[in-house]
Amino acid sequence: MDRPKILVVDDESRMRKLVKDFLVKKDYEVIEAENGEQAVDLFFSVKDISLIILDVMMPKMDGFAVCKEIRAYSKVPIIMLTAKSEERDELQGFELGIDEYVTKPFSPKVLVARVDAVLRRFGDVEEGSVEIGGITLDNAAHEIRIDGKTVDLSLKEFELLAYFIKNKGIALSREKILNNVWNYDYFGDARTIDTHVKKLRSKMGEKGDYIKTIWGMGYKFEIDSEK
Repeated sequence: MDRPKILVVDDESRMRKLVKDFLVKKDYEVIEAENGEQAVDLFFSVKDISLIILDVMMPKMDGFAVCKEIRAYSKVPIIMLTAKSEERDELQGFELGIDEYVTKPFSPKVLVARVDAVLRRFGDVEEGSVEIGGITLDNAAHEIRIDGKTVDLSLKEFELLAYFIKNKGIALSREKILNNVWNYDYFGDARTIDTHVKKLRSKMGEKGDYIKTIWGMGYKFEIDSEK
């Protein structure tokens, strides 16, 4: 079995080497890019990249632009690295379809653990599909169909909807959703959930109404009998 390929994108060579050394120890194959334009070129030429570790601040093309370019064609998991801790930057990243967000400075061991977790969630899915209220969730294909039409969701949006459906009729706090969908001790603001739910509802059209807001707590997936 081929080793998973990780594309590490950072304009600092020392940072790339640090991340690469830890990833190689875990038997990942690492491809490096020193700027955004090179990252996009490599991604589309190599083709079988399993995950991208992407810095925000880079010359020629920043991390947000790279993510937007790649997300137009691929759902490959993306972990974004940033020296910033401003909420607006984090929310912008999630809006663009970034799966994880790591603020510098960080522990390389923790970063590798998050790489492991993201790839495990991306690849370790239950077989078969679930149909509910006009929604078909195909676990094996990581695909959602609403009334027979495929809806393009990011990995995180897919996982969020799958978690809602699995817990149909149960009120879920934002903290519980973070712990289960993000699957590690997430240090971001719980409003991350609100950002994802807003985008998910929009993509689901009228079926987005199935995701009910529980004010002061979180959300509940519930299908109205009349729909």
